[in-house]
Amino acid sequence: MKILILGATGMLGHGVLQECLAADDVQQVVTLGRTPVALQNAKHLDLVHQNLFDLAAIESQLSGFDACFFCLGVSAYGMTEAGYSHLTYDLTISIADILSRLNPQMTFIYVSGEGTDSSEKGKSMWARVKGRTENALLQLPFNAVYLFRPGIIQPVHGMHSKTRLYRVFYKVTQPVLPILRRLFPDFILTTKVIGQAMLNAARKGSGKQVVNSKDINQLSSDIH
Repeated sequence: MKILILGATGMLGHGVLQECLAADDVQQVVTLGRTPVALQNAKHLDLVHQNLFDLAAIESQLSGFDACFFCLGVSAYGMTEAGYSHLTYDLTISIADILSRLNPQMTFIYVSGEGTDSSEKGKSMWARVKGRTENALLQLPFNAVYLFRPGIIQPVHGMHSKTRLYRVFYKVTQPVLPILRRLFPDFILTTKVIGQAMLNAARKGSGKQVVNSKDINQLSSDIH
């Protein structure tokens, strides 16, 4: 498979990248983002492009992919709905629209989060915006779209969040998260598990378009 990853400099995206590079059936992984990915691997190509809202200059490098793992996202903390929508809905759909045109055979996997509001009418701003983004993605002509909604994520293999609030959370909970993961594997996921689940969804599909934490955990352990 040839896989495109957005958000590979973030905690989850970098963890997913590691799983892709370790997979025998992945021939190439291309990462796309504004900053370089600090990793060197013969299977990895890093596309650094400052304006992700305008990909015209690199469109020739965005075709021939079997899957896209869209892990790019920002925290809604302290943001207005307009600002958050611009960096979440507008950016995601702008990129996905181009990818669907260039790669109609692609499996597109979007990471939103537990609590995403598909009705787009709830009280939570971030959940409404994520729900609107999910709904729009389902209308694009990809071969398949899967909406991953993880809850608590345990970083492994040295992964770290770029968001200060999340770094504090992980520092405080680091001693207990592995224990809670063993006790509640369907509710607390690792970056490794999410990466494996994405790969399995790209390989053979998923029974559900909306994939919650329990589904992700199950999908990660499916034999491929």
